[in-house]
Amino acid sequence: MAAYPERLRGPARCRPGDEPVVVFEDVRLAFDDNVVLDGISFKLYPGFTKIFLGASGSGKSTVLKLILGLLAPDSGRIRVHGQQIERMTENELFTVRDHTGMVFQEGALFDSLTVGENVGFKLYEETAMPLPEVRARVEEVLGFVELGPFVDRMPSELSGGQRRRVAIARAMAFKPKLLLYDEPTTGLDPITALTVDAEIIKLRDLEGVTSVLVTHQLRDAFYVATHGATRSDEGHPIVAATSAKVEEADFVMLRDGKIVFEGSADELRVADDPYLRAFLS
Repeated sequence: MAAYPERLRGPARCRPGDEPVVVFEDVRLAFDDNVVLDGISFKLYPGFTKIFLGASGSGKSTVLKLILGLLAPDSGRIRVHGQQIERMTENELFTVRDHTGMVFQEGALFDSLTVGENVGFKLYEETAMPLPEVRARVEEVLGFVELGPFVDRMPSELSGGQRRRVAIARAMAFKPKLLLYDEPTTGLDPITALTVDAEIIKLRDLEGVTSVLVTHQLRDAFYVATHGATRSDEGHPIVAATSAKVEEADFVMLRDGKIVFEGSADELRVADDPYLRAFLS
């Protein structure tokens, strides 16, 4: 069984000499004549967020699949958690995935399992953690996403937003160092989507989780990039707009498989490139 990853000791902010969590170096991928990624390079440091934007088919979700090793590039190098992965075998990739969580578009919960069983699934199936400790961890992460009372409910009893927050709790249950979000607010109304965005921010700022967010929702992207989370004197999470967090989340804009912009929310807002202006409008 896989080892249970050690919990991060507080937010893992980037310091001089920190090793990037994810590195892409001149990564290229094509399916026959369809070029999906055309020489993209970027680095993601501990405790930071990369927000990938772009039109449908621009290669955003492909980046996530490459990080997970579900696809291999035609050329270029990919390092995740310090390991070069593009030529790893499936068994070798398990050790990398032990430290990476994924939140899918629709939540992808098991309808036949309770909320608690969904959240603890990886711990039940892939670790030797005693059942009382699994239950305690499940209750802890459900409390973090403010769904503690729902532990014994079925997914069919939840709203769309609650299902997404359960999916986030499931992804964080085994304490990953990296979380990948693939369009996590698709199909949700704006108010409900903000509750999901808030969980992404809380995980980054209060748990030190590094993240990659793929979205076509500009509202959500800018919210994550311009808001931060702290704790009240009573220990309750508070999410609020702040300029202090802007440098901890930056945007990567893809077009036709190439990076056409990489920078902060403020830099994106003032960019004068016609394509960027049209996308933002």
